[in-house]
Amino acid sequence: MSTIKQAMIFAAGLGTRFKPWTDQHPKALALINGKTLLQRNIEYLQQYGIEQVVVNVHHFADQIIQAIEQNKGWEAR
Repeated sequence: MSTIKQAMIFAAGLGTRFKPWTDQHPKALALINGKTLLQRNIEYLQQYGIEQVVVNVHHFADQIIQAIEQNKGWEAR
């Protein structure tokens, strides 16, 4: 029996310590050396066999959902 490894990323915060950038964008989509924080977290989880990731969103949720869709979840479900 194979078990799918799952994880959850909490990306719903307002990012108040990252203002003024987070006045227009979610912190999860901040670019660091060409990759968003969200992408970095998903890729990190994948290194440990995580196949399915749930992303909890609220602040600028539409931007996060769009990024996930455009990047096909960075190969995670």
